[in-house]
Amino acid sequence: MQHLITTSDFTKDEIIELFDDAKMFRDLQSSECLKGKLIVTLFFENSTRTRSSFEIAAKRLGAEVVSLDVGSSSRSKGETIFDTVANINAMKPDAIVIRHSECGLPESLKEHVNCPILNAGDGYNAHPTQALLDLFTILDHFNDDVEGKKVAIVGDVKTSRVASSDSKLLPRFGIEPIFVAPDHFKSEDESVRQVTLLSEVIDEIDVVMSLRTQLERHSQVYYTSMQEYAKDYCITKDTFGNRNLILLHPGPVNRNIDIDDEMLLDPRSKVLQQVSNGVAVRMAVLKKLVK
Repeated sequence: MQHLITTSDFTKDEIIELFDDAKMFRDLQSSECLKGKLIVTLFFENSTRTRSSFEIAAKRLGAEVVSLDVGSSSRSKGETIFDTVANINAMKPDAIVIRHSECGLPESLKEHVNCPILNAGDGYNAHPTQALLDLFTILDHFNDDVEGKKVAIVGDVKTSRVASSDSKLLPRFGIEPIFVAPDHFKSEDESVRQVTLLSEVIDEIDVVMSLRTQLERHSQVYYTSMQEYAKDYCITKDTFGNRNLILLHPGPVNRNIDIDDEMLLDPRSKVLQQVSNGVAVRMAVLKKLVK
């Protein structure tokens, strides 16, 4: 039985095969390949995009989906997450999709289940399906010719599970991640090149990935307002100029903080394409792990 806790759970060849399926699923038409299967989603953190993307992906494959409101039931009665998952496992689902604020929790649940665990985000540790859809979007745009490409990941990289997962996955395909952040948002990962301002690398990169500043994950207040942060880190048309770059964002976008309104409408913005690709990639992941 195979799980998806981090992107390292899939070999490079497995990812390429996964993307072949995702290309077929990209029209987002329904399939019956998981008919009769049951997928349970457990989201201990708020989510709109990832949760709905997984659920739509499962339903388009013909699976049934049970979405459990664990936040207001089991935990309020004193049940541990391990008991919750063990009880769900006893009901014999075919996969469990989980998001939790605790780093490493999905990994620790593997011994409590008899079905695949799919990590939909654990703290600031990992978000493997987001990294996969990001890579898929980049490969698609550059017709798989990505060797030597550079991606500037801009913003709160310190607490971003997206930055963490992307920085581990992209180099396996010859893509160099570069973290762009103010000192207090810089990562402790010394394997990734880091700069303070996007202007330092704007003429050598191919992709800009903007991140949401996750103030809820910081114990200290660094800015009097988000507009203060945006002065240096909001992506605008002036930032891009006439450069042939593409713009990504894992969502949700803080408009005019992460990216301004005009730039979101620019054809170089692939933010909504990421959303569509996310369903296709998650369909492929579910097919691989559940079928």
